[in-house]
Amino acid sequence: MTAASPHSAEAAVNTGVVRQVRELLGALRVSAARKRLAVLAGGIVVAIGLTAYAQVRLNSWNQPFYDAISRRDVRDFLWQLGIFGVIAGVLLVLNVAQRWLVETLLWRLREALVTDIVGLWLQPRRAFWLQGSGPIGAHPDQRMHDDMLKLCELSVGLGVGLLQASILLGSFASVLWVISKDFSIFFNGRDHALPGFMLWVAILYAAAGSLLSYWVGKSLITRNAERYQREGELRFSLTRINEHLDGISLAGGEADEKRRVAIHLGDVLHATSRVVLASTNLTWVTAGFGWVTVVAPTLVAAPLYFSGKVSFGGLMMAAAAFTQAQSSLRWFVDNFGGIADWRATLLRVAGLRQMLASDLEAKQRDSRITYVDGEPGTLAIEALVVHAWSGHDRLDAERLVVHAGQRALILGTPGTEKTLLFRALAGLWPWGSGTVRRPGGETIHYMPRGTPYLPRGTLAEALTYAMEPSNPSRAAMVAALSSVGLQRLAPLLDKSGRWERELSVDEQLLLAFARVVLQAPPWLVMDEAFGAFDDDTLERIIDVLTGPLAHTGVVHIGSAGEAHDRLFTQVVHLVKAPGAAPEGLPA
Repeated sequence: MTAASPHSAEAAVNTGVVRQVRELLGALRVSAARKRLAVLAGGIVVAIGLTAYAQVRLNSWNQPFYDAISRRDVRDFLWQLGIFGVIAGVLLVLNVAQRWLVETLLWRLREALVTDIVGLWLQPRRAFWLQGSGPIGAHPDQRMHDDMLKLCELSVGLGVGLLQASILLGSFASVLWVISKDFSIFFNGRDHALPGFMLWVAILYAAAGSLLSYWVGKSLITRNAERYQREGELRFSLTRINEHLDGISLAGGEADEKRRVAIHLGDVLHATSRVVLASTNLTWVTAGFGWVTVVAPTLVAAPLYFSGKVSFGGLMMAAAAFTQAQSSLRWFVDNFGGIADWRATLLRVAGLRQMLASDLEAKQRDSRITYVDGEPGTLAIEALVVHAWSGHDRLDAERLVVHAGQRALILGTPGTEKTLLFRALAGLWPWGSGTVRRPGGETIHYMPRGTPYLPRGTLAEALTYAMEPSNPSRAAMVAALSSVGLQRLAPLLDKSGRWERELSVDEQLLLAFARVVLQAPPWLVMDEAFGAFDDDTLERIIDVLTGPLAHTGVVHIGSAGEAHDRLFTQVVHLVKAPGAAPEGLPA
């Protein structure tokens, strides 16, 4: 049995840009916001088309305006100023409308894409599976927040810019052709016709800049992707320190954490320095072409003026048309840095979505525990073997059957992975063999080792987290708290806070049992749930399990102390099975 390495898993989703864009567009087509996005995109196309038409009219305005100046015709000069005011006013309205449409499209696009990816991520157990999928499963929060925001901003900005450049190019290419269609060069004793030479010069000029930009700046794609990955590792390191300040301070681990942060910061700075070097080299090209462009339009149009084929106003119109066409053609030069950034961001976002949309469980390993729905009222574990990093663990009973209201205790011998057995029963760790037959149509409540997850919000929301239905009566919540000795918290049900910091560890553990009392599930599977309690608290929990929850079938993994004889109807052991440790298990 072998499993794909993390790097091969990452490489599997690094497919071509066309496929990545097509998959994201496919997500948008089924989004609830697709109609709004289509209307906004259509509005942008119309606004850009009208803007291009107005700019062509403004370019044509150059000839009579500058001709009036050359003739010192004040009346015509003032008339042309009036025409300019009308054209400029229309362009202003179009610019404002386009800005509103673009900004609205941006946040609507982000809404659709984030909703899609978060929806995939938060499908049952999928976020857990992602952790074992290699580097692509690291820091998904950054990919869904920072990278998604950047992708939307760059996609809209670059997309609108490309559309605008394409429409302007089509508009002004015809202007350049008309202006220079009769151009010829006198050489070797005769005229040589070069129809549309200004258009060809603009194309060659922009093509040279685009090719040179790509050659110099292509390394920015991989370097930006590396930088984003390193930034995510640094942010995760800082977030982890903030979440574990108590443990770090008590252990005196500040110096060690400082060393770790310094390592991650060094990786970020190294990756950033490589981006800076590539960007600097690219600036030689983009800035160089930018300065040449200051005089290039006039230089290209000058032969028409000196040959007497156009007036001074015609020269200015030709130069302006060349500037517009050339700026459209060199869009790639001006935006190569942004394109490289967009490509790197697309790689991370599309890669994450492709992984989430795939069968993550199938990617992990060939050997699988089988999960099936059995008869209601019966939980059966048959020939179960769990693959752990230290080898193979199994139950010493070939078949463990627990009926409704019964309680089974699984004791782990030294060296066995009890938490992995708990995850295997919950379906989070399918590596192994055997069958878990769950009671058909009945809810199983899983209580992991350690303090429970408490969402931010009111205490009532923490108490009813993931509960269906989620609106129990206040009296029921107060009764649940009182049953486990947390009656002092009853007045705080409507208070919001970070309860993992405001409640003691014992209170958090008891709150987890209050959840069970409130939900009264038919089945409860626990991982070492009794070890943290003193004798009095443990007696209270036993009273709850034998009283209000007497109908609940219980499977407890780990030691049970005083509850061993009073609570459990059968006891089995988790033991080591023969065989070497399997390869390829996720970390």
